[in-house]
Amino acid sequence: MLDQPVRSLGASDMQITRVGLGGAGWDGCDDQQVIDTIRYAIEHGVNWIDTAAVYGRGRSERLVAKALAGVAAADRPQVFTKCGHIWDTTGASKELRKVGRPSNIRREVDDSLRRLGVDRIDLYQMHCPPEDGTPLAAYWETLLELKQLGKVKAVGLSNHGVRQLAEAEKMGHVDSLQPPFSAIRRQVADREIPWCVEHGTGVLAYSPMQAGLLTGRFTRARAEALGEDDWRAAVADFQGARLERNLALADSLRPIARRHGVGVPSVAIAWTLSWPGVTGAIVGARRPEQVNGWLSALHLELTAQDLMDIADAIERTTAGSGPVHPG
Repeated sequence: MLDQPVRSLGASDMQITRVGLGGAGWDGCDDQQVIDTIRYAIEHGVNWIDTAAVYGRGRSERLVAKALAGVAAADRPQVFTKCGHIWDTTGASKELRKVGRPSNIRREVDDSLRRLGVDRIDLYQMHCPPEDGTPLAAYWETLLELKQLGKVKAVGLSNHGVRQLAEAEKMGHVDSLQPPFSAIRRQVADREIPWCVEHGTGVLAYSPMQAGLLTGRFTRARAEALGEDDWRAAVADFQGARLERNLALADSLRPIARRHGVGVPSVAIAWTLSWPGVTGAIVGARRPEQVNGWLSALHLELTAQDLMDIADAIERTTAGSGPVHPG
């Protein structure tokens, strides 16, 4: 396993690499392909994997367990997963429900521990605010209880806002926040990230390449060819003038990528990591060779000029919304 730079996850003693492998996009891959991808990322220095019980309805967690079974104990990455989504185990319905009941979370953590094949989960996160009427105090108290019991090492919130973070923090420390964050989707840089800096909460940014828009490989033709089963086909960022603005921003990253001898994906990821308080970025890969497209982000540090150039490009293209510069 290669050594890569690490950062502390908030106020915790967890040391994580700047980039972690995300497990949300493995549905179209066969098992061995996923296992090979996980092991390839680990061999090249990635020391954490972010998944969730709902990804593949338990399949993602099971594949993480299979991949780690062949990894030496000294090289095993930290495993982060999430709770709060439940599905019909009979397969009769594809509907997912966002549930925060304490009894459900206690069942979910045991199921995740079993699927992952571990005695303790490194970071356990509430996936989204629930829709079943469970108040935050009830589900956050449950996560803190799991931490006290030793079933999880740290606890965090995903897709929660400042008010919810503040409410949870009064009960017990929020170790991490996992928000969407990219050079296109920048809203959390206005309130949530500064809050996390102030309170010693680590930030794990997901979708730093905005679902492919900031890879430098996405085109209008590709957007028009998205199938009905691809959620991006119905999203405004992949349509019309917004798509053109987003692609123009991606193009503006090319000169910066050339300056550093890296690909556009690494620049897009490094931009999110340049914001104070952002500990790591979650990046997906479906094949080992896709990992190579962003490995350089593990150590890429953008210069002040790079950040100014990107801020200028955001303002010029008017892509997305939110603060444009981490300074």
